[in-house]
Amino acid sequence: MGALDELTALAADRTAAAREWAAAGRPVAGYVGADVPVEVLTAAGFLPVRLTGDPDAPSDPGDRYLGRGLDPVARSVLTRLLDGAYGRLDALVVSHDCEASLRLFYAVRELHRTDPGIGLPPAHLVDVLHLPHRTTTRYVLAKIRQLRAQVERWSGAAVTDDALATAVATHDRVRALLERVAALRRSRPARLTGTQALAVVAATTALPPDRAAELLEALLAEADALPEHGGTRVFLTGSSHDHPAVYAALEGAGLLVVGEDHDWGDLLHHRRVDPPADPALLELALAERYQHNGPAAAAASIRQRAAHTAAAAAACGAEALVSYVRVHDDAPRWDFPAQRATTGLPAVLVDHQPYGRVDLDALAGLRPRGAAA
Repeated sequence: MGALDELTALAADRTAAAREWAAAGRPVAGYVGADVPVEVLTAAGFLPVRLTGDPDAPSDPGDRYLGRGLDPVARSVLTRLLDGAYGRLDALVVSHDCEASLRLFYAVRELHRTDPGIGLPPAHLVDVLHLPHRTTTRYVLAKIRQLRAQVERWSGAAVTDDALATAVATHDRVRALLERVAALRRSRPARLTGTQALAVVAATTALPPDRAAELLEALLAEADALPEHGGTRVFLTGSSHDHPAVYAALEGAGLLVVGEDHDWGDLLHHRRVDPPADPALLELALAERYQHNGPAAAAASIRQRAAHTAAAAAACGAEALVSYVRVHDDAPRWDFPAQRATTGLPAVLVDHQPYGRVDLDALAGLRPRGAAA
């Protein structure tokens, strides 16, 4: 099996590595949101696994506690937690990246407290702010220290500075390799489809980081043998995608997703920690990385989003801009007019989309002549 096939298989079964990790008696921590400092979990010996929803499965249990007026991804994640779909989780860390994540955290925390028989893990909230101020840096630094203390209580052992430095270096290595992999679909012709690139990123969020780095290096070594891909080169903005269905539908219709600005794609790895020489400054460097990461739709200004989208779309050689906005995920809709104006690309807003589905008829003007509907 080649590296791309292995990474794609791991993206399809994102609990595979966790099952092996847990079978060896080691702890697994689920996490929600790209604002979670996974380095702290890795340093404590946890395998951090980013939790995903399932657009093809009913979310009735999650709907019962969260209501149907919330982003369906959060409702699906809660449903899968209640169903035990992620296997054994020793802890859960949730970032306050949006209102849906915050409500998910409160639901899990209360259910863990009031009904321990359900088997939900203990939960901790990480509140990372993204304002460009030193006071914000101090706030985020305090939140990272709180997470470190909580992880130490869960594990029963100290998170040493050496362990944290090693974890930071390993996760930075994964981010650097993901940036090189992203270049494979930006090339002309592209060596990866957007669907494949999304799967590669997803797999790295469910693997031990050293194993993820090994597979990414193997993929890069195989790059010249990868097939070439064509199609109308589109940059995808709007809601995030923890599932490949929308990408697969777009690319099945003749569009090639060469880049995106959501945190299951390029936003996940475009900024590194770059640890300082002085170990005493490592937590500060980690805080600055998460503070300045983004800009995500729920946390950044319209101006920031438009500038980032324009620069990223140009770097990808995009020929069109598609903004995909999922139902009950309102923030990205406000960004679209400025993104369209700033990129200067033919642009389409596909609004109020069901989780994991996309209205291809709305994109008819972008699809190559003769492409499947």
